[in-house]
Amino acid sequence: MPIINVSVTGKPDAKLSAAIAKEVTELTATHLRKDPTITAVAISYLDPQHWFAGGKSLAEYGANTFWLDIKVVDGTNTKLELEAYLQAIFAAFGRLLGAVHEESYAFVHEVPAAAYGYGGKTQEFRFISGRLKAA
Repeated sequence: MPIINVSVTGKPDAKLSAAIAKEVTELTATHLRKDPTITAVAISYLDPQHWFAGGKSLAEYGANTFWLDIKVVDGTNTKLELEAYLQAIFAAFGRLLGAVHEESYAFVHEVPAAAYGYGGKTQEFRFISGRLKAA
């Protein structure tokens, strides 16, 4: 049930957004074991003239960049899973955007289950309810 916010350089492009959402959702399911049917992806675009790295705009570099921000429940993934996910994300954006600047970022927030949820219920509530049903 992660929420994934993605920012990329360029003009809004529905076809690219669909490709990004598909790829990010698949990688999140594969590497972090998150259910793709309840994964949300929001994509925004920024003009490369207004995105700076090392004091120069991405337009000056002639490169693209991205910022991926995902929230997952703390303790649900190992360090190795997170590492593999970050590597796969960088590779995917290289394919999707081309010429990706090194200062592109992905950040996995691991948040407490009691402070995170959807549909008005926390993940902690869902965990406890599932355990009670199993008993």
